[in-house]
Amino acid sequence: MRILRIALAQVNTAVGDIDGNVELIIDAMVSAREAGAELVAFPELAITGYPPEDLVLHRRFVGDNRAALDQVAAGAVGVSAIVGFVDGSTEHHAPIYNAAAFLHGGRVAAVYRKIHLPNYGVFDEERYFERGAECPVIDFGGVRIGVSICEDVWEPVGPSEVQRASGAEVNININASPFERGKDGVRRELISGLARRNQMFACYVNQIGGQDELVFDGTSLVYGPDGALIAEGERFCEDLLLVDLDLDQVDAVRSRSAWNKPSERELAAIGIASEMTISGAAKPPASAPAPQTAIAEPLSEEAEVYRALVLGTRDYARKSGFGKAVIALSGGIDSTLTAVIAVDALGAENVLGVALPSRYSSDGSVADAEALSKRLGIRLWNLPIEPAHAAFEEILEDEFRGTDVNVAEENVQSRVRGNVIMTISNKFGYLVLTTGNKSEFATGYATLYGDMAGGYAVIKDVPKTLVFRLCEYRNEAGPGAPIPRSVIDKPPSAELRPDQLDSDSLPAYEILDRILERYVEDRRDAEEIVAEEAALDGGDEATVRRVLQMVDRNEYKRRQSPPGVKITGLAFGRDRRMPIASRYHPH
Repeated sequence: MRILRIALAQVNTAVGDIDGNVELIIDAMVSAREAGAELVAFPELAITGYPPEDLVLHRRFVGDNRAALDQVAAGAVGVSAIVGFVDGSTEHHAPIYNAAAFLHGGRVAAVYRKIHLPNYGVFDEERYFERGAECPVIDFGGVRIGVSICEDVWEPVGPSEVQRASGAEVNININASPFERGKDGVRRELISGLARRNQMFACYVNQIGGQDELVFDGTSLVYGPDGALIAEGERFCEDLLLVDLDLDQVDAVRSRSAWNKPSERELAAIGIASEMTISGAAKPPASAPAPQTAIAEPLSEEAEVYRALVLGTRDYARKSGFGKAVIALSGGIDSTLTAVIAVDALGAENVLGVALPSRYSSDGSVADAEALSKRLGIRLWNLPIEPAHAAFEEILEDEFRGTDVNVAEENVQSRVRGNVIMTISNKFGYLVLTTGNKSEFATGYATLYGDMAGGYAVIKDVPKTLVFRLCEYRNEAGPGAPIPRSVIDKPPSAELRPDQLDSDSLPAYEILDRILERYVEDRRDAEEIVAEEAALDGGDEATVRRVLQMVDRNEYKRRQSPPGVKITGLAFGRDRRMPIASRYHPH
């Protein structure tokens, strides 16, 4: 019986914190060795953190990353490791590569360079990296291992197939794969298919943590040569996943059915096959217990999105050096959800709520903000803005005389609030968490330099209908029900004029979010959306075209919004890059 004990280390690295990342990696190597692992794999670009973006254009950064790899390699004694790093020369304009180092015996024994470089959505790897050319198979103490990096396994024929043709029995795929709602099932099908198609073990290790707008959910996976799931890592937290691979299973599967080998032409187009042997692989100590593997129950959409929002908020604050956050609490559902997420991410003692009621704020909204603060155990400052609001009106009174009151006067209130919140931030060094949702950002139903002013927009990629569902989920999840029922039940309102409701300016959110998803995320044409809405007895043609026009003409606002957690397949900012000054308006 041939057994390989492998560890998949889903660590929470920080971009640019090379020393801190090295410490995380070495600590995980020690834990893996103590657990009897012969080999431990780390995520993509674990040395630098992912995505390093333009940091890799600084040659000193590349050199520091390589020196750090040598430091990690020196610690690879008693256990071997696969570690993501930036490979290449520090010479100006020399090519660099997104690479994985195979560390053994205190040195870099082999290097794999990523072949398929993603250049879509949030990925810009062709901006930085050159494509690799070799697909090495490493004979590791009699076990033939192929290494690949993230996007390499998203192609129907990739490095794994070239390595399989050279006899690879195990594929180790290191990743920095961002979370999106609904993506988990796609990943599982992908890795299962790779294992089954190539009759090999497929080991997928993913990064954990938040980095600016991206969240990485971990969920490392191991599939057997028959495509069955063997083990999986924790979701949204660090984990060291240990599993024993019985290589006799590979022999058994391959003896039962032939491999559907791609053509030589297809394989040659991917890369050059190469081989190397590493002898004397460490063996698990007899005292090390066999790893206990478990398959977790799948999370609901609300649960996985909520955990992503908490993790993204926590890590943005922590990695940016903020210990505390401040939120303008209106008593509405968006600021309420943002506050609850902030408390779950940072702790109640680190969150300040500020109520900023105006002459149009209802007594119920102020009461809801107070009730929420008590349930969460956070401080609440009540700072009425009427004096500042009235002062603005007085300043503009002569110039505005004879004109109709419109949104300009309404937005004064929002901008006063923005000034107060930013001043508190400036005074005490708190991170301002803004409270706008995706439906509002999409349609421009937000005030520049008002409620959009802040440092991090927690729910900017969360549609309004999902905001309601997340509130219900959080109350059900407990402990207790932090969100007052009155907040969820009352009609949404900006409360900038008497008796104002969101429905005065926007379609019903069920209709609006459906239109927005088709237009923004699915990139559907107006005519298609009109036809689909008609079939559903939803928004009429005028409503559809009005919504699309609102999206198009508010790009300038979105460009000035704070970063926020990406949870959908296409988020504003990193994913959707539209011109601000554009004359193309097909609807």
